[in-house]
Amino acid sequence: MKFTYGYLIATICFLSINALAQTTTPGTITGTDGYHVITTAVPFLGITPDARHAALGDAGVATSPDANSAYWNAGKLAFIDKKYGGSISVTPWLSKIINDMWIFQGTGFYKINREQAIAVGMKYFDLGEIFLRGDNNQDNGSFNPREFAFDFTYSRMLTENLSVGITGRYIHSNLTGTFSSNNTNDARPASTAAADIGVYYTKPLQGARASSISLGANASNIGGKISYSNNSNKDFLPTNLRIGGVYTTELDPYNSFSFILDFNKLMVPTIDKGQTVLSGMFGSFSDAPGGAREELHEVITNMGVEYWYNKTFAARAGYFLEAKDKGNRKYMTIGLGFRSQKAFGIDVAYLVPTNKRETPLAETLRFSILFHINQKTVEEESVTD
Repeated sequence: MKFTYGYLIATICFLSINALAQTTTPGTITGTDGYHVITTAVPFLGITPDARHAALGDAGVATSPDANSAYWNAGKLAFIDKKYGGSISVTPWLSKIINDMWIFQGTGFYKINREQAIAVGMKYFDLGEIFLRGDNNQDNGSFNPREFAFDFTYSRMLTENLSVGITGRYIHSNLTGTFSSNNTNDARPASTAAADIGVYYTKPLQGARASSISLGANASNIGGKISYSNNSNKDFLPTNLRIGGVYTTELDPYNSFSFILDFNKLMVPTIDKGQTVLSGMFGSFSDAPGGAREELHEVITNMGVEYWYNKTFAARAGYFLEAKDKGNRKYMTIGLGFRSQKAFGIDVAYLVPTNKRETPLAETLRFSILFHINQKTVEEESVTD
């Protein structure tokens, strides 16, 4: 099996596209109905890693800060109210069709002072064992494709309500090892670097009930193209713009609700014509063949509701909506969460497809374990005081 087929299969599995006829220009999958489904390299970077936000329909750019904030919006991390902590998340991926593909995410954060925080993280995607065949259908053995990314995040409060953050990321993808044919390297592992930039705003609202509003924006995976063969054959990273908001209200001292809404758009050309990274990012807002209507179809909607009882038990539900001509992923999500008053938490999420056709994403389960330490005897002084 040549490298190009393996890469295409991995991409299609992630997108869960059900009715596509043929591939055309690199970076786009076009079906018989004129669909333009955008594809990129290393799509695992866009898979929701933690169970809390997976249960909220994959929304999270403006949710309350936690150990996974660096993934969703680096700006949120500065508002976390714990000294240090972390999270471990595991997701069996496409478990309805394969039993050895899974995703791991590990994060850790440290609050430097009241205004500053840092975090490190690793995301690992194991695609399971594949069996390779040569040009003449000879057995070329087996291989275990793997991809990973290492992150470092810095987040800082600018005011009592506003913060910004930045994440640096190293990405490595090894889908077939080094594959050669006729003494020519057809494939090799690929590496590149990228960055995220996030802004977060939160403010209490005046009223009879304690409530607040939070807004967030995050541009992720801004970086150079990645190549699995040579410099003349490069693919875009899944550069993504996410904006959203959260309204939280407390019914009483024990019960609270948060209503979450996010919008996502890949800042990647609808059709890859060899654009540079910057021209591809900015041009992605106006390059769809179908004009403004198709551009709107490239926006994914994520929405969720989170209920907390006594800041200890949580129930969550969400919905993920993607246009039919851009992948047609539609599913509901549900989940539960628990937080101890000391240093432990656990989240579980479950995906419920709403498409009439069966999807490989159906019944996806995610698990997250969180820990935190909140031991502070003296309130830390602001560095700007």
